[in-house]
Amino acid sequence: MSVARRWTFTLEAEFGHRNISSEVEALVKEAGIETGSVTVHLTGSTGAITTIEYERGALQDLRRALDQIAPPTLDYEHNAAYGDGNGFSHVRSALMGTSISVPVIEGQLQLGTWQEILLLNLDNRKRTRDVVAVVVGE
Repeated sequence: MSVARRWTFTLEAEFGHRNISSEVEALVKEAGIETGSVTVHLTGSTGAITTIEYERGALQDLRRALDQIAPPTLDYEHNAAYGDGNGFSHVRSALMGTSISVPVIEGQLQLGTWQEILLLNLDNRKRTRDVVAVVVGE
């Protein structure tokens, strides 16, 4: 059995974020599976999907790490080619990834106690982001 869903979220520029765990949990419940997995995917090359303890300190730490790894102020070849200034966003997205897969056992997402599913907009402008999820299992 499989069930799919698409959501649209509008997020602020550069580190707009949203905890989407409740949406994914509701989809798993709707699917009615006991054992399987859910894949969550962001359609776009300047955002990311990951897991984190969704609290202010952890979010600030993640943003600081991204600023150190791929600072917005560096010269990126992408910026030279397209002039849109978001080369750092593409690098961050590629490093973090745009999809995750989470096992489902006994009808529950197998996330840690504080682990939440995080959607990030890494672009240098406010964006409306499409997220798709597919639950498969039995």
